[in-house]
Amino acid sequence: MVLAQARMEARLLVRNGEQLLIAVVIPVIVLVGMVRGAERLGLDYDHPVVDVVTPGVLALAVMSTAFTSLAIATAFERRYGILKRLGASPLPRSGLLVGKVGALLAVEVLQLAVLSVVGLALGWDPHLSGVSLVAAVLGVLLGTAAFASLGLLMAGALRAEATLAAANLVYLLLLAAGAVILPASAYGGFGAVAQWLPSGALGEAMREAFLDGTVAWRDLVVLGAWTTLGTIATTRTFSWE
Repeated sequence: MVLAQARMEARLLVRNGEQLLIAVVIPVIVLVGMVRGAERLGLDYDHPVVDVVTPGVLALAVMSTAFTSLAIATAFERRYGILKRLGASPLPRSGLLVGKVGALLAVEVLQLAVLSVVGLALGWDPHLSGVSLVAAVLGVLLGTAAFASLGLLMAGALRAEATLAAANLVYLLLLAAGAVILPASAYGGFGAVAQWLPSGALGEAMREAFLDGTVAWRDLVVLGAWTTLGTIATTRTFSWE
C-alpha cells in the first residue's frame, strides 16, 4: 500500500506543471545562468565556479521538492478533503506520510540526475569517492527529512492559499539569502546565521562532499536538529481537515 501511494504521489508531482517548474526548470536556469554569468556576477572562488555552484543547485533541487512542492500539494489536498479520505482508508496515516517521502525521494533522484548531467556539460568536475558519495547521500536524506517536516508543518497549520504564498516566499528568500547555492562566506556577516538554516546546512554539506570529498558532520547535525524540531511541531499542529 505504501509503495502504491508513493507511485501515485510521484506521478502527481511529475504531472503538475507548476511543481515541475520549481523542481527542475528553475534549478537548471539558476545553474546555467550563474556559471555562464560568473564574471558579471563577480563570483570568484578557489575552485572553479561550476564546481562550487553545482552542489548548491543540487541542494536547491532537494529544497524545492521536499519543501515547496510538498507544502503546496499537501495544503490543497487538505483543503479538498483528500487527506481526510485517505486518513480513513486502509492505509494508515503513517503509511501515507511514508508514501509521500518515498515519492519525494523518487522525484529527487530524477532531479539530481538531470542537474548532474547539466553540470557535467558545463564542466563540473566533482570529487568522487566512496566517502563523498556517502556524504552526499546523507545530505540528501537528512535535507529531505528536514524540509519535508517543515513543509508539512506549514501545510497542516495554514490555509491552502496562505501555504501557496508562504511556501513560495520562503523558497525565494532561501534561494537568495539562505546560503544554499553559494557558500555562507559569500554573505558576509549574515553567513554566520545562514549556515544554521536548513538551506545553508544542506548547501554546505553538498559542497563539502563534492569539493573536498569529506562528510560535513556539523551540517548534518544541524539538518537532524531541524528535522527533529519540524517533526515535533508537525505532530502537534497538523490538521488532516
